[in-house]
Amino acid sequence: MKLTKKSHACVRLEKEGGTLVLDPGGFTEEDAAIGADAILVTHEHPDHFDEGRLRAALEAHPAAEIWTLRSVAEKISAAFPGRVHTVGHGDTFTAAGFDVQVHGELHAVIHPDLPRITNVGYLIDGGRVFHPGDALTVPDQPVETLLAPVQAPWSKIAEVIEFIREVKPRRVYDIHDALLTDLARPIYDTHLGNLGGAEHHRLASGVSAEV
Repeated sequence: MKLTKKSHACVRLEKEGGTLVLDPGGFTEEDAAIGADAILVTHEHPDHFDEGRLRAALEAHPAAEIWTLRSVAEKISAAFPGRVHTVGHGDTFTAAGFDVQVHGELHAVIHPDLPRITNVGYLIDGGRVFHPGDALTVPDQPVETLLAPVQAPWSKIAEVIEFIREVKPRRVYDIHDALLTDLARPIYDTHLGNLGGAEHHRLASGVSAEV
């Protein structure tokens, strides 16, 4: 499977002619989802869900489909009948040739005064890759490649390290990193690499790796 990092929380997965894109939000390149056969969206926040990017992808590829939670599906399903699918925790489906399991229900706590919205994570091909969205959800099965949200208003580095330790993946790739400056990245690299207990990797936007 080829994994290509896009800006912030978006990644592009390719295998056997199928292309799956996760979370092409407003911090991601405008064409991040173009050419995708399937798109998965974890939640409604604009850095993960951008209606314009989704519409462009579905208009460019008439067979492309979206899987997401209800709060996102309601915003775009009317324009693309039969192509937007609502999912929740425990659901399984196949998209673009990838087997997908849905894990999690709620976004991480940003502040007690703010209501929590729904959020789902996607486990791809039986644990080959896991994208948790904006939550530190631990799947109930082994994970080979964890896409770890390394920096967010709702997290601190100690929580990310404990999340990695609990998931116990073979390798970790950074996501959710658009708010990090280049000066700060080595600090995160050092802590995650030394304390996470898994291979730690950081890809620049547009760079790919085999997983």
